[in-house]
Amino acid sequence: MDTVWTEISCEVPESMVDLLADFLVELSGNGVSIENLSLDTFSLDTIDDSPVKTVKAYFAPDVALEGHLETIGAFLLAHGPEFAGFAFKSPTVKAINAEDWANNWKKYFKPVRIGSRLVIKPTWEEYAAGSDDLVLTLDPGMAFGTGAHPTTKMCLEVLESIFLGEGAFHDAATAAPATVLDVGTGSGVLSIAAAKLGAERVMAIDIDADAVIVAEENAALNDCLNVVHLSTTPLQAVKGRFALVLANILAEELVRLAGELAAKVAPAGYLVLSGILCEKERFVLDGFAPCSLKLMEVRREGEWCCIALRKEPC
Repeated sequence: MDTVWTEISCEVPESMVDLLADFLVELSGNGVSIENLSLDTFSLDTIDDSPVKTVKAYFAPDVALEGHLETIGAFLLAHGPEFAGFAFKSPTVKAINAEDWANNWKKYFKPVRIGSRLVIKPTWEEYAAGSDDLVLTLDPGMAFGTGAHPTTKMCLEVLESIFLGEGAFHDAATAAPATVLDVGTGSGVLSIAAAKLGAERVMAIDIDADAVIVAEENAALNDCLNVVHLSTTPLQAVKGRFALVLANILAEELVRLAGELAAKVAPAGYLVLSGILCEKERFVLDGFAPCSLKLMEVRREGEWCCIALRKEPC
């Protein structure tokens, strides 16, 4: 018998979808869907232009459902008035089979090229790779991240530029990063990309044990388990420093962890921050100002931005 999950639906203006989806992913630890199409967590390309969207989050059996409903309602009341056309409606609840939710969205996840060499291909799709393509085979499962959303896409683009010494990193007098720390690895896509690009050791951490399991399966699919080491180790417990640190998490968490993240960057190493709404860009830059890091690049796509910083050589 299929496990029955709980689907919580919220109706919000289109302009609020990204903010609410970001919040619901963090709260549930799972993907979300928009309207009646099950999609990648934040892939909005196939959604029509209706001014009101229904954002749905999925919660495992036996969670504290009443508490989650109160938390979601409070979030809507606190942030909804910032968006034109918002009218508060209480979230609705529906039981759903896990198998239905887990499989329906797959038809919207197709191979996608990111940067000049990286191609992300779902396990159930065929792809004819070119001679220079680095193909990442991925099954996101219940973890965040297929690479389609701008936060992950820009992170991958910056990652590739750093390894290939391109763009803003062309004149950086340093070798390609040998060691990488991926904070909040999700599906493992950033860690796998780093391994494919030539990293010798990648430490990937996530507070969600289910995400670590998915990421480990994806690393195995890509023959990267000898390079990518996954765990639920807290950031403060990670030992050593890394030539590249990646953190694709919420802006508020980035700032809260600013000192710890900067401390994990080796001299002449890079820190790439994503998951940042453009309106929070200055907030994040100010939060990292005391860390004595040089701003290398800010990429923006839609409502999102990605910030690349560098620690000065000793």
